[in-house]
Amino acid sequence: LWFGGSSDDAIELATDQVDTYLTWGEPPAAVKAKIDTVRAKAEAKGRTLNYGIRLHVIVRETNEQAWQAAEELIQYVDDATIAAAQAKFKSMDSVGQRRMAELHNGDRSKLEVSPNLWAGVGLVRGGAGTALVGDPETVAARIQEYADLGISTFIFSGYPHLEESIRFAELVFPLLPLETQT
Repeated sequence: LWFGGSSDDAIELATDQVDTYLTWGEPPAAVKAKIDTVRAKAEAKGRTLNYGIRLHVIVRETNEQAWQAAEELIQYVDDATIAAAQAKFKSMDSVGQRRMAELHNGDRSKLEVSPNLWAGVGLVRGGAGTALVGDPETVAARIQEYADLGISTFIFSGYPHLEESIRFAELVFPLLPLETQT
């Protein structure tokens, strides 16, 4: 059973009931802190959980091409639309959604919230609002960084869905250790 949530109540439920705790793609330090909290609560209950993460991916042959593709995703989004979406997100009772919005606070100049972790998706879209951006080697290195924190389940997507999944399969998948390819 998989479950995600950033509120205290969600973490309490997860440590009681689930097999895999899911988180959205926050910077590695924030993910580590969350995993440490969940792990400690689960261990206090005699439980061991697996951990997963939900991220978008924008991979291209070069870092420059990947960042250009990221910017193209939001090039027509105006400031009024961003402000309205951000106000809505900040008013939600979802702790996870507020955490996503607080990564950049709607500021286009602060979208790289960690090396190669771009929060542009979350300017106007609810839910998982970050993407790994870069060339194949860079994206694979960032995936490994999360794996080193204890993440064993990765849920990826991109825009457009089909094309980005093909790019990922061709460019990144061959670079991942075999044990992460299941």
